[in-house]
Amino acid sequence: MLRFTLLWLLVFFLSLVSSSARPAPFAMRISCGARQNVRTAPTYALWYKDFGYTGGIPANATTPSFITPPLKTLRYFPLSEGPENCYGINRVPKGHYTVRIFFGLIKQPDFDNEPLFEISVEGTLIHSLKSGWTSHDDQVFAESLVFLLDGTVSICFHSTGHGDPAIISIEILQVDDKAYYSGPERGKGVILKTTSRLTCGTSKPRFDEDYSGDHWGGDRYWEPIRTFGQNADEPRSTENSIKQASDAPNFYPEALYQSAVVSTDSQPDLAYTIDVDPNKNYSIWLHFAEIDALVTDAGQRVFDVLLNGDTIFKEIDIVKMSGDRYTALVLNRTVAVSGRTVTITLHPKEGHHAIINAIEIFQVIAAESKTSSAEVRALQALKRSLGLPNRFAWNGDPCVPKEHPWSGADCQFDKSGRKWFIDGLDLSNQGLKGFLPDDISKLIHLQSLNLSGNTIHGVIPSSLGTITSLELLDLSYNFLNGSIPESLGNLTALRRLNLNGNSLSGRVPGALGGRLLNGASFNFTDNAGLCGIPGLPTCGPHLSAGAKVGIAFGVSLSFLLVVICSVCYWKRRQNILRAQQIAARGAPYAKARTQFSHDIQMSRHHNHGHTRTAAENGPSLLS
Repeated sequence: MLRFTLLWLLVFFLSLVSSSARPAPFAMRISCGARQNVRTAPTYALWYKDFGYTGGIPANATTPSFITPPLKTLRYFPLSEGPENCYGINRVPKGHYTVRIFFGLIKQPDFDNEPLFEISVEGTLIHSLKSGWTSHDDQVFAESLVFLLDGTVSICFHSTGHGDPAIISIEILQVDDKAYYSGPERGKGVILKTTSRLTCGTSKPRFDEDYSGDHWGGDRYWEPIRTFGQNADEPRSTENSIKQASDAPNFYPEALYQSAVVSTDSQPDLAYTIDVDPNKNYSIWLHFAEIDALVTDAGQRVFDVLLNGDTIFKEIDIVKMSGDRYTALVLNRTVAVSGRTVTITLHPKEGHHAIINAIEIFQVIAAESKTSSAEVRALQALKRSLGLPNRFAWNGDPCVPKEHPWSGADCQFDKSGRKWFIDGLDLSNQGLKGFLPDDISKLIHLQSLNLSGNTIHGVIPSSLGTITSLELLDLSYNFLNGSIPESLGNLTALRRLNLNGNSLSGRVPGALGGRLLNGASFNFTDNAGLCGIPGLPTCGPHLSAGAKVGIAFGVSLSFLLVVICSVCYWKRRQNILRAQQIAARGAPYAKARTQFSHDIQMSRHHNHGHTRTAAENGPSLLS
């Protein structure tokens, strides 16, 4: 009985442990250009083979830095395939993610220059490569913290005309939903772009994986800085355990706090300066742990923290604020920066000199609103039906980032719905082929549609008549046929309609003809089959669609009867001719038989008086 009870308690305890254990975070790593999955040392992380891209060319890679994942391939996007190309990854669970992209160089003799391009995540521009990025370890990748809420993520690369974007790898790593949460203003509409992340007092660069950190930390990269300036500070390190380090929601690795820099008598202030983009907001995260053996109690080290000369934290006492020595303390402040640099200064106030273990700086970016999904699908249907060439690069979101909208598309923002929509589309004189899909009617905010000067064929879809906001519709000089849909008469806002230079036929809808009296400008010329308004031929009796179908059916039936009668007459004529031919061949034989019958009859007539009895003529041959 005791053994059974102990066994039951063990099972119960294990079930509690398993139910309370947090599942592993979602992780998706892509080796761009790779045709097979890859695992890399020393952690044997799994990199999936290349997928989800809109274009580009796989090639062998040259890694610009030793911190770049040891992958041998990349994908590059030549400008000939369009200025915008994307990776679209589906089936990403809803949550908060670190998205990181490593850049590379194409391993070919004629590709020795570093490309300069821009990167957007979910339509928000997060990074612009600067000249010389290959010489700085912290610039060989772009990283941002973003909420992904619809099961997908779109990562796009925008050419700037300075080389072809070349991507070695993409990482999508889930982090805690409250990671780097700094207040109500830090919500799901904000993206944090990593500007700098430093580990102080050491010369070894580390990832969280190298620190054996928790996977929920997002495998951050920490650039080492052993000293802020020559003879300005001294490194410190410890092997003691650090309390309160790897806690939710940020899960910092404990080893991050086991090294630090401390100011000296020759330079009491600790100061670090970094270049930033001006007129932006920045989220500053400062990491402290009292690891100096000289400091044993609260009050023995007190300092202020200044940012660009303004005090953001006063009288920092690490031991007092963290609760003990060898205990992590993290301070955060978001500030507006007008200049091009951020200088963080630690100014001692009491006791020993200032100390700091690590620094993180993020640029705060407002996440762009997306284009209406229905209108995006309509544009994609138009792209397929017209066979838009690659140079258009209709990839990603049509309207964002605002610096890189789709070619030919004009966008407006709906403040009430927090969505972008398409209010103009100009694809004139682009050599487009194909046809107009019915889905074009889903562009319900269009005010202007110009597809003139192409080789579009087929009929004008009647669904165009549902876009009641249309003011300009130009389909001139194409190969459109059929009639003008009556539904176009519903476009009461239409002020200019050009359908000239096509192969349209039939009566112009009366509603359109009447609109001419109100100052609208319509052009129907160079359509040989159109009629019904001044300037065009007069139409014959107007027939309904049902009447036209009936006439067509009657004509078809009459033609079928004519064909059947013709075949019957031909067959009868053939039979007569065949009979005449047979009679002609049998004429000599018939004449001979007629003469023979005549001779027999004459013989019987002459012998009539000389008949004999049976006894005289002998026995009969018949019985």
